[in-house]
Amino acid sequence: MKVTLRKQGGLAGGIQWPPTIVELSKLSGSVASELTQLVAAVKATPAPENKSPGRARDSMTFTISIDEDGGDSTIVEQSDTAMSPSFVALLEWLENSQQNT
Repeated sequence: MKVTLRKQGGLAGGIQWPPTIVELSKLSGSVASELTQLVAAVKATPAPENKSPGRARDSMTFTISIDEDGGDSTIVEQSDTAMSPSFVALLEWLENSQQNT
């Protein structure tokens, strides 16, 4: 499995952030298990209703692509104005994984 995080928007909307890419096969057992559980939670949780962009014109949008080994792919997109708790947990995990590499 490969998980990719892409960010867009925010105060500096024109800036392109490099994607964060994590490959499950390169992780240790417990770390891989943690990522697998976070991904399963995100896939099982419906996205919250998106609030009007008028409230947060400079909001960030986060897109997480989950590419399974069997060829299945899931794309989940949420923004600062509406994020599920499971999405926040996976987002934070991915952002921390980038800092630890």
